Amino acid sequence: MADFPIFDLEMYFKSTRSKKKEISKDVDNICRNSGFLAIKNHGVKKSIIQDVWKAAETFFLLSNSEKNEAKAPYDGYPYGYLGPGKEALAASKGIDTPPDLKESFNGGPLFKPDNILDPDALAFCYAKTIWPSFPTDFKSSWTAYYQEMEVLASKIMQVFASALDLKESYFEPYINQPISALRALNYPAQKELPKKNQLRAGAHSDYGSLTILLPEENSVGLEILMPNGEWQLVPAIPNTFIINIGDLMATWTNDRWVSTLHRVVNKGTADKRQSLAYFHQPNWDAEIKCLPCCLSDEEKPKYPATRSGPYLMEKFKSTNM
Repeated sequence: MADFPIFDLEMYFKSTRSKKKEISKDVDNICRNSGFLAIKNHGVKKSIIQDVWKAAETFFLLSNSEKNEAKAPYDGYPYGYLGPGKEALAASKGIDTPPDLKESFNGGPLFKPDNILDPDALAFCYAKTIWPSFPTDFKSSWTAYYQEMEVLASKIMQVFASALDLKESYFEPYINQPISALRALNYPAQKELPKKNQLRAGAHSDYGSLTILLPEENSVGLEILMPNGEWQLVPAIPNTFIINIGDLMATWTNDRWVSTLHRVVNKGTADKRQSLAYFHQPNWDAEIKCLPCCLSDEEKPKYPATRSGPYLMEKFKSTNM
């Protein structure tokens, strides 16, 4: 897919103000069309990526009993190990399917700000991550990668602000205490035929502002629904991250930017597939509503104002089985 958009993040931040505006117009066009792009020269050290990737791979190779030592303590708990048969992402769109063919490890914010007192926030987004005891460097490598994703997401939000003709710092008050989650996903090699309508990940859109995905290099299966109604493959390009916008960004932009449906289909099922997905989510209490710059005089907002945290919590609850 030579035509898949690749954005040079380093070049953007080294450019003049006028050049940035020119570059950001391309981002606006991409987000209007597919909402998916690849980021190169992102600044994340290869060693940090390699460490967390290896830790996740080692964890998923453990026996079920060993992995279950880090499992979520009850159904609906957001963090820790989530085994097969526990999630159906298509349910977030009201579609009934069998459980997705995957397992995951999930972690939340690394610390709780002192000003967070909402009991729902404390019980959900700021719940403790259930760390595995093995591999021994799992928590440290995970934490290092999560911190890098926080920095990278902030930079991308600056680019997004520029693409919307806003000051680069516009979104900062909304994301200075993000409630982002990191997921390591493992799609095991399939030894049995899937059930009817069962995918590795059912068709869904992401919930927050943006997602930073690191797929296994040269893997296949991730597809996005294009405006023409066709499903298109998303390539796993070496040394890049895949970025896509989520529902709250679509709310901010009144669907000027699309929160695109995507799925992981049963291709290449003879081999396992692994990925890391960082779901950038604005502050728990951030009010997300249509930006004035995305609303003409004749238009009305398509979506009511919503709070970031409660929106995320309801979407999460809808997908867990």
